[in-house]
Amino acid sequence: MSDKGKYFEKAAEDVKKHVKECPDSKKLELYGLYKQVTVGDCNTDKPGMLDFKGKAKWEAWNKVKGKDKETARREYVECVLGLLPDNIKKEYN
Repeated sequence: MSDKGKYFEKAAEDVKKHVKECPDSKKLELYGLYKQVTVGDCNTDKPGMLDFKGKAKWEAWNKVKGKDKETARREYVECVLGLLPDNIKKEYN
């Protein structure tokens, strides 16, 4: 597949449908990349110290700050492809 960016929407749907188990670190990576593509640079205040989930998500998004949308799209799709079952990956060829 030469332009993985065009598969971003499909990857976002497929990860919800077909990825049953995924390490939290991958979920956060995907979250940060997804937000970078759909919103751009992190534009919210960092959540408070006791909001562990919100803080982790904010940090994942802020980590990709400055990354252009095309690069973030490509990295998102590549990350999702690494998690999908082989029979679903075939649909990306």
